[in-house]
Amino acid sequence: MAESGFKGKSMKAVASDVAEGLVTVNPLFLKKFDKDMITGLNEHLSKGLIAIRNEQVAFHDPVALRKRNLRLQRLHNALIILKNIAREKKIRF
Repeated sequence: MAESGFKGKSMKAVASDVAEGLVTVNPLFLKKFDKDMITGLNEHLSKGLIAIRNEQVAFHDPVALRKRNLRLQRLHNALIILKNIAREKKIRF
């Protein structure tokens, strides 16, 4: 099954762009997404969240800790927005 994408990118690439802060997830951004794209993005955002949580960061390195926490925060906020949009469109994960 071919994975649907957004502007030539896979959902995995979009999720990594969200984590790095290159893409902001908001209702206008998600307006063009269909059901398969929303479920795919949810899957890859969740996987990215787990992968970042599993990264080992030295606690005495505040710059690395801040970067990790910002990536976690971006992914978490994107998931919250995505789940609210999915609920409005009556999409179940």
